[in-house]
Amino acid sequence: MADPRLIVFDVDGTLVDSQHNIVHAMTAAWEAHGLGTPSADAVRRVVGLALEDAVAALLPDGCGVPAARVADSYRQAFFDLKARPGFDEPLFPGLRAALDAVETDNTLLGVATGKSRRGLEGLLERHGLAGRFVTLQTPDDGPGKPDPAMLRRALDATGADAAATVMVGDTVYDMRMARAAGTHALGVAWGYHPADELHAGGAHAVAADGADLARLTNHLLEVRSCA
Repeated sequence: MADPRLIVFDVDGTLVDSQHNIVHAMTAAWEAHGLGTPSADAVRRVVGLALEDAVAALLPDGCGVPAARVADSYRQAFFDLKARPGFDEPLFPGLRAALDAVETDNTLLGVATGKSRRGLEGLLERHGLAGRFVTLQTPDDGPGKPDPAMLRRALDATGADAAATVMVGDTVYDMRMARAAGTHALGVAWGYHPADELHAGGAHAVAADGADLARLTNHLLEVRSCA
């Protein structure tokens, strides 16, 4: 059997559009600690980081509130939000077809996300994707993005070589993680960081839509060089 190829997907901003829920929960957390209202754009900028890292990056200097406490408030706000009727984190258009197009007997799928494992598993279950990804990497098990630890764990878990792996994401954190791990870096244009920033952050290419994602992923895997 040929050596496996691996495609690792970010979640928020890449597979699912969760920005409204994230902004809502972060706003609730800010208000719980008397911090006012965070800018929605600023919140979108930190999506993809581990939660406490994201909160720390957003907190105003000298606010006096520990990031861990605000992160706990965020978790509670998000939990409450998920309990409401109509809660949704929809897949982006064309992404289910893109997953079908790139997955083969020799091409494995994985996830590397800033979500908690519990949150990730719940999301995959809701979308009927549980079991679709052979490796699930979250900050629960070690450093978050842009540290390459999650991708390195994914490589170890699957036996894939870095040169036969593509990291697909919508933020510069994903691109930097991919470059640090020695894998291909594929950005997506529909997420939370613009394409020019993805290129500047190290993207080898940026996909315009799901069909483009499948085409570019196959192209990068055929190149077999991550330089």
